[in-house]
Amino acid sequence: MKGVLLAGLEPLDGAANPSWEAIGLVPGVRTALLPCAFGGSLKHLHAAMVEHDPAVVVCVGQAGGRPDVTVERVAVNLDDACVPDGTGHRPIDEPVVPGGPAAYFSTLPVKACVAAARAVGVPASVSQSAGTCLCNHLFYGLMHMITTERPAVRGGFVHVPFSPEQVLGEAMPSMPVALVAQALTAIATTAVSVSLGGDLRLLGGSPH
Repeated sequence: MKGVLLAGLEPLDGAANPSWEAIGLVPGVRTALLPCAFGGSLKHLHAAMVEHDPAVVVCVGQAGGRPDVTVERVAVNLDDACVPDGTGHRPIDEPVVPGGPAAYFSTLPVKACVAAARAVGVPASVSQSAGTCLCNHLFYGLMHMITTERPAVRGGFVHVPFSPEQVLGEAMPSMPVALVAQALTAIATTAVSVSLGGDLRLLGGSPH
């Protein structure tokens, strides 16, 4: 697991950040806390990759409203932010990387990662879209770095639900941070152990 780098975003406007808290509970991995900023997050991620020279990079963020841990399959070359980042920047209809491909697929074994999380008792599924905000920006930027600079590295993105503390008094799905950490541990272990191109052939599509 020392070859694994888990990267998460700092809290936005002082809000809780269970995704980063969960990363801190995963044993034996390298970690990087990234600024909640378009552009700046990718600079810090690049520096962390240079420092740690990982074999696997998994970026983690929160998707409030989702009921389970979701392993992302596709990153798109589009910033269309629903809210400003931590610096007040809010790109609309801009590319993450000018001139870059329209999209990148994760190089994690996404279905095997989902199966591993489920095997330790954590609800999980494949997601077909990381959105168009900062999480997708980070996911696409990671895959572009891997493709252009570090092709031997495997990478991808995982979204996690709200923590129970974030939804007190609201009818919203949530998941304890400790359970999220179990899923991330299983996902990281699987990403290291499953050979490139060796993903499971399981149902994981969606109608929308």
